[in-house]
Amino acid sequence: MGSLGSYFLDVIYSFTNCMSCFPGSPQLKINSRSFKILRLLGEGGFSYVYLVQDTSNQQLFALKKIRCPFGQESVSLALKEVEAYTLFSPHPNIIHSIDYSVASDRSDPQAKTVYILLPYYRRGNLQDMINANLVNHTKFPERRLMVLFLGVCRALKAMHQYKVKGPPGGATSQSKAKKVRKEAARADAEQAEAMEMRAPSRRHTQRDDEDDEEQEAEGLLESEEVTMAQEGIAPGGERAYAHRDIKPDMANNDSGNVMIADDGVTPILMDLGSLAPAPTPITSRSLALQVQDTAAEHSTMPYRAPELFDVKTGSVIDTKVDIWSLGCTLYACLVGKSPFEARSDETGGSLSICVLGGDWRFPDEGPQRGKQKQPTEDAISEPVKEVVRKCLSVEPNERPDVDELIHITESVIEGLPEDGSEE
Repeated sequence: MGSLGSYFLDVIYSFTNCMSCFPGSPQLKINSRSFKILRLLGEGGFSYVYLVQDTSNQQLFALKKIRCPFGQESVSLALKEVEAYTLFSPHPNIIHSIDYSVASDRSDPQAKTVYILLPYYRRGNLQDMINANLVNHTKFPERRLMVLFLGVCRALKAMHQYKVKGPPGGATSQSKAKKVRKEAARADAEQAEAMEMRAPSRRHTQRDDEDDEEQEAEGLLESEEVTMAQEGIAPGGERAYAHRDIKPDMANNDSGNVMIADDGVTPILMDLGSLAPAPTPITSRSLALQVQDTAAEHSTMPYRAPELFDVKTGSVIDTKVDIWSLGCTLYACLVGKSPFEARSDETGGSLSICVLGGDWRFPDEGPQRGKQKQPTEDAISEPVKEVVRKCLSVEPNERPDVDELIHITESVIEGLPEDGSEE
């Protein structure tokens, strides 16, 4: 199917959200397997997520389709997600990719499409549970919520403290990830070659116009490649990564980043396209702007750490950005929206100013944070509130690291009564 026809189909399906409503559901192949597309699950930017069914055994999967028009979304960037899934696999709280493929567009040699086959979780994501609570006027049992929160913390621990594997043995995930990186580079090279054949003079014009700042920005992009960031680190050494987009919700109708496994109690962290090596020292103004622009594109605003809103030269962006996002996510599960969305709605002020000033509060608190109003039956317990407060320290060095947060959360869980709500 040509790129234009495929694009219009995606648009139609995004409006209808039901592919099986059409006579004869569309089918596609991922390598040697055939799949029937059932319906659209979510969309965002250049990507669409579909519910698909394996035609050989009727098993359900989620299929992420990423368009890569040359100069807008490179194959390398699209496959960075697969590379990251492969690197951290297997982990009980991080999604794994089952298969992937890169397809050329016969009508446009510059365009490619990346397909990523993922497990399908019928319970949906954390935002689905939040929405159900809002509709039914219910709330998360605190113990169950903190167990889910602990699972996400453990997923982040695997990223924040990733150990570089070396041969022999144990290096399978790393070698697979490098294979994904090579395939992405090859696909990008094919796109570049097609572009040069169409407009050979453009390449020279662009090269003549390059300056030092553009070269530094390119250096940043290279340093943020998943496996390339491990160069020079001995086997067994630590290479930290930050997720940079922890959230429960579906920004721009895209799928949420925390799925719920079919057992109802295991959180699954996904959407690793925003993953970046950490720490990132900000050594110049151009680098600061590049990191800030990347965050604006890939880190959802109501859950984005303050240091990513206004990146300072001389600062260091590290894994504490994820701790902030975890605090926002926990608050959203308790209240129904991010603390800064809630505060911005209440005051009519700018969300970014609320974030930078650390201006937020719990619904049962008075004008001064911590001054509680008359307690209600469904009030949030103080130990759970304290977890949120620790995560939402405006200064990154005042936030707990992931090990400290796991310890705090385990202590809170021990003190909470059994809720008997597991399904």
